[in-house]
Amino acid sequence: MNYNEMYQKKLATAQQAAAVVKSGDWVDYGWCLTTPIAVDKALAARVGDLYDLKFRGGVLMAQKEIFKIDNCADHLCWNSWHSSGLERKLCATDVGFYSPLRYSELPRWYRDGCHVDVAIFQVAPMDENGNFSFGPSNSHSRAVCDVAKIIIVEVNTNLPRCESIEQGSINISEVTMVVEGENPAMPMLPVGAANEVDEAVARLIVDEIPNGACLQLGIGGMPNTVGSMIAQSDLKDLAVHTEMYVDAFVDIYNAGKINGSQKSINKGKEVYAFAAGSEKLYKHIANNPNVCSAPVDYTNDVRVISQIDNFISINNAVDIDLFGQVNSESAGPKHISGAGGQLDFVLGAYLSKGGKSFICFSSTFSGKDGQLQSRIRPTLSNGSVVTDTRTNVHYLVTEYGKICVKGMSTWERAEAMISIAHPQFRDELIADAEKLGIWRRSNKRT
Repeated sequence: MNYNEMYQKKLATAQQAAAVVKSGDWVDYGWCLTTPIAVDKALAARVGDLYDLKFRGGVLMAQKEIFKIDNCADHLCWNSWHSSGLERKLCATDVGFYSPLRYSELPRWYRDGCHVDVAIFQVAPMDENGNFSFGPSNSHSRAVCDVAKIIIVEVNTNLPRCESIEQGSINISEVTMVVEGENPAMPMLPVGAANEVDEAVARLIVDEIPNGACLQLGIGGMPNTVGSMIAQSDLKDLAVHTEMYVDAFVDIYNAGKINGSQKSINKGKEVYAFAAGSEKLYKHIANNPNVCSAPVDYTNDVRVISQIDNFISINNAVDIDLFGQVNSESAGPKHISGAGGQLDFVLGAYLSKGGKSFICFSSTFSGKDGQLQSRIRPTLSNGSVVTDTRTNVHYLVTEYGKICVKGMSTWERAEAMISIAHPQFRDELIADAEKLGIWRRSNKRT
């Protein structure tokens, strides 16, 4: 039987695919851009008759129909590996929950005995070899398929077919059902306009980047602003090895800054685990042999990152305390995003020859009451999650300066961190540091 015959034999409607899901199942629902559309609608039409369904996924880009049913929590729960704004709202209800795990550990976690009854996700159209590309969501997709009892692929002709280093596709012979979907356009990931604080932080970081550096940018406005500023700089011979591929990389490439010529591994290749952004990004990564996806246990492996000289990692934080503990996941106990790969890149960049990791954040934010609050706190708020421990942090950057806290004693880092806090809060933070026993009498007070 040839590939086209197999395809036709396994072709099913969305309703037929949804019918295989039964009460009590664990259902993997794709990752980021590849969550199903047509099968999701069909499943929503019958999920009210099912109970105890457990869905897994992450970085949702669009609201799913299954969440819109009446009394949703009586029938299902959503378990997120990393939360977008949509999932943050779910986690504030009794429908959504976060699954704490380093993102890089997902492939092994699945293969070590994870239970997956049904995997449902979008793919690019089948090629001449019978393979469906996972598109911009390589991530842990292959590992899910390796353990799933039933695999349903929903074909979307608008999903970019992406080149991969490895594990970027699934063959028709492994698929249980093929659904020809509605071919929706890829959802866009909006990036807000940079403000003065973003630009001030970006300038401080760009000054630390050498020619030939390899870049990792985290999710958010500030890392994207750094990317935009790199595109406007005189830097050259840059490379990319990142968890998430975002628009800023396209801007840097189009400015002639990226060629990957200095990479010791994957020379000339931009490597990423998953991607999301604007139409220009989707066009850039489609069938591009120089932009390659890879499993997340490769992109985020500390041992891989450390092999790349001058590795520059740039990520955000929600807040940080005077001991140097970084929270990038929650506001107190209120869930925001997830661990992702931030710690992996913090560790890997420091092990890289000439490498540096930067945690960047605005010095303040406005609370619900409109009052200005400091992101640098004496201690993290009750319930806040430590994403990067104080022993691992390298550089911290606000609009008031950048500091390298690696190896500093508690009194040294308290003084350094207060120096990059908003001036309005410095005296208060000094008083807090004194109470905590991490302020020397000889410390500077300005």
